[in-house]
Amino acid sequence: MNNFATSSSPNGTYWRVAVLSVAAAATLTLTACAGMSSRETSTIVGATAGAVVGGAVTGTTTGAAIGAAAGGVVGNEVSKKRNR
Repeated sequence: MNNFATSSSPNGTYWRVAVLSVAAAATLTLTACAGMSSRETSTIVGATAGAVVGGAVTGTTTGAAIGAAAGGVVGNEVSKKRNR
């Protein structure tokens, strides 16, 4: 038996909404970065990665915020060195 919920069950509706929400968020994120410079994009990618890692390691929003700040700085510096 398959453990995934079918689309006719309440849990199947939850998964469908979750997948559509993630797809919509990814589309909006990629569209927002279209007009950015490579330095801005590197800073955003670093901040996002830092937030995910900081939140996962500490399990707190404070850790995610600190990780985002550190990741943004690292992404910015990496981009500066890459463009020299």
